[in-house]
Amino acid sequence: MSEPEQGNGTPRSGVDDGVHRRLAPRPLDRPPVDPGQAAVFGRPQGVPGAFSADRPNLNGNGQVRLAPPPPEALSTAFGRPQGDSATRLQRPPVDLNGEPEVEPVFWEGKPAGDAWRDPGASAVIGPPAVTEEPDTEPKPEARPGPQLSVPELLFGRRVKPMALVFLLVAALLVGTGGGVVGWLLGRMGNPLTDGGVTLAEVKPGKERPVGSVADIAQRVTPSVVSIEFKGANVAGVGSGVVIDGEGYILTNDHVVAPAAQDTSAKLTVVFTDGKRAVAQIVGRDSKTDLAVIKVDVENPTVLQFGDSDDLAVGDTVLAIGSPLSLSNTVTEGIVSALHRPVTAAGENGGPQVTYDAIQTDAAINPGNSGGALVDSSGALVGINSSIRTETGGSVGLGFAISGNYARRVSQALIRDGQVKHADMNINVRSASAETAEGAQVQNVPEGGAADAAGIEEGDVITRVGDRVVRNAAELTVAVRDREIGETVPVVLARQGRELTVQVTLRSD
Repeated sequence: MSEPEQGNGTPRSGVDDGVHRRLAPRPLDRPPVDPGQAAVFGRPQGVPGAFSADRPNLNGNGQVRLAPPPPEALSTAFGRPQGDSATRLQRPPVDLNGEPEVEPVFWEGKPAGDAWRDPGASAVIGPPAVTEEPDTEPKPEARPGPQLSVPELLFGRRVKPMALVFLLVAALLVGTGGGVVGWLLGRMGNPLTDGGVTLAEVKPGKERPVGSVADIAQRVTPSVVSIEFKGANVAGVGSGVVIDGEGYILTNDHVVAPAAQDTSAKLTVVFTDGKRAVAQIVGRDSKTDLAVIKVDVENPTVLQFGDSDDLAVGDTVLAIGSPLSLSNTVTEGIVSALHRPVTAAGENGGPQVTYDAIQTDAAINPGNSGGALVDSSGALVGINSSIRTETGGSVGLGFAISGNYARRVSQALIRDGQVKHADMNINVRSASAETAEGAQVQNVPEGGAADAAGIEEGDVITRVGDRVVRNAAELTVAVRDREIGETVPVVLARQGRELTVQVTLRSD
């Protein structure tokens, strides 16, 4: 077994006899010290042990290195008072009574207003070292001088007359000069304006001959009213027409139906002059969408009926009412079609509404319902009732109930509070074939007018009297245009043959 080499712990040979021996420590490698770093970070000469805060820094000869004395001016201004070696920093200055001359808040333990200042600090910024001595002598009170009144100024000889004259002349010159300058600036300030312009006026004014739209509107508008209904769950606005001097007003049934169905609702009529009156329902005809109400007024303006059968396509008409709650609105148009059968769903599940309508392109919107459609003479020829639209507003397809039919229904409502219509007592549906169209009979109740006339199921009715029937709605309006008990010829098609039967109409 070989001995380990001294100082490195490495065996002399690679053979190990199995005996573990402790290795000697590795020799320290001490590099030479840089003289420059030793002068900066080494111990001062003469200091054999550790550094101490109270040990003075000695120079090479063992003496304390002292800084040069400060200038005398700085020592006088910022040094300690002579003979005072106990005070390390200056305390706040005091006044003649020994009180601090700075804010007491910084010297009584109270929090300071400035977050960056420490009220407990021993150094503060005080007043100047040299202050002026307070002036103890009392100052005399300043008294206002004597004031001169206008009489004293003008007649008291306190001011020289020449001075007054000069002052007056100067004031006149200044005022005159200011006025002249202002006048010149006003005329020359903006070259685009002309202060003396006078625009020409057309004389005479606008002509409104008899029969013009303005003339008709002026005469008719006072007889068209707004109808408001308000209740716990309903509210709305419609229109109506005064048709009798006793206060009877004709309107649509769907205008007054909400008030009739809601006991809390109240009907109010508003005239063009702003007068308001509570209305009561006289009678309703839900099948033709007509109703009559009554108000207690004196000398209302009444609109007279015209003959709607004299209308022709292209005639000028005016629609008057309160569209979209805008009262006293007048729109102009023409009659675009006549005898247009219109069918609509009943109000709140009521019977189906069907009437013979006048089609017009005069603008009709929600709120026009119940208003007047008048001709070029100002006569009532229709009651505005509905529109055909895909947008909710007017698209030029408005419908009014024929004036002649509305007159007959309203007269019956005023007399009896109700109205009956002529009926054939059958159920039909619209039918169309390649060569013909009409109303096909679906059901013939026993004992009715149609059953008595021999009309059978499957028959297609094509004419009632002199009116052509193209669909179920047209059959309804053609029959209702007749009187109860009237016998009318009815043309129908049965199994390819055309037949004419006489039907005596009965009440619905």
